[in-house]
Amino acid sequence: MRVLVTGGTGFVGSHAAAALAAAGHEVRLLARDPAKVDRVFAALGAPAPDRVAGDVLDPASVARALESCDAVVHAAAVVTNERKRAQEVLDTNPAAARVVLAAAVAAGADPIVHVSSVASLFPPPGPVIDPSTPVASPTSAYGRSKVGAELVARSLQDDGAPVTIVYPGGVWGPHDPNLTEQVRAAGTLVRSGVPITSGGLTVLDVRDLATVIARATVAGQGPRRFLLGGHFFTTPELADLLEEVAGRATRLPSPPRALRTLGRFNDLLMRVIPANLSITYEGMVFLTRGVPTDDSATLEALDVTLRPAGETIADTLRWLLDQGLLRPRHVPRLA
Repeated sequence: MRVLVTGGTGFVGSHAAAALAAAGHEVRLLARDPAKVDRVFAALGAPAPDRVAGDVLDPASVARALESCDAVVHAAAVVTNERKRAQEVLDTNPAAARVVLAAAVAAGADPIVHVSSVASLFPPPGPVIDPSTPVASPTSAYGRSKVGAELVARSLQDDGAPVTIVYPGGVWGPHDPNLTEQVRAAGTLVRSGVPITSGGLTVLDVRDLATVIARATVAGQGPRRFLLGGHFFTTPELADLLEEVAGRATRLPSPPRALRTLGRFNDLLMRVIPANLSITYEGMVFLTRGVPTDDSATLEALDVTLRPAGETIADTLRWLLDQGLLRPRHVPRLA
């Protein structure tokens, strides 16, 4: 099939595009900066796909990109918990879903894969997020934006459109073109230490997510949903794994409320100074109240086995080291 991918120069979208091409699909990207496509895919070690210049918020360019395409993967999104970008997130993500998914339905695309987020199901009503978990009422701008996009996708599913929704958790891995907050945070954990606190976090390899997206891109299946949070670790478990993989993990006992307060302070600080701090209020809410996901139905349906989390963490940290974002002393076992 010819598959249009939005967000194809981003972290998830670029890996998804490469996985789709490896599976035999012809890939086309909708890209605001077509020249960036060559740089991103050269770094990924994959052939650069066809591309159409345009923006996911522009119906005309979306329609132009959809010409002669059989399927769509909508992976474009503003992914951040920075308070100063809250309005951008709220303005962009639901609107992009409305434009892209509606155009895909009108063009007769099948399937239409919408990359959502576990954030749209957080906080859950129980101790585990599973396929029956309802859409939540998150407090973060990112979470609310993903709920807005989620409701667009579910409305189309209710109308019978062949929309497939994928719900990834915290995405790690190498070759992150825009250095997303999750990958940046991985470096912070080995540089500055692991806060030992309540909750926990998920480790999902971007390459496993890309495989799931590629295997979900099958026509004639109707509306479907696939939960893929990844491996869940409490903070002590994560510290142990980081020490095993990287040879370093400073443990920092941290009361949950103190972390959330520090996050609020950093949010205010980033409004007045040009800094990109890893500890934000919303990020600390996700960490201190994090729960595992039950991905078993997805893994069985698509015949996917997640790679070991230690491999994902090692590859993420090696890539950060290669990019000069970590020093050998931060990851002595990988240097």
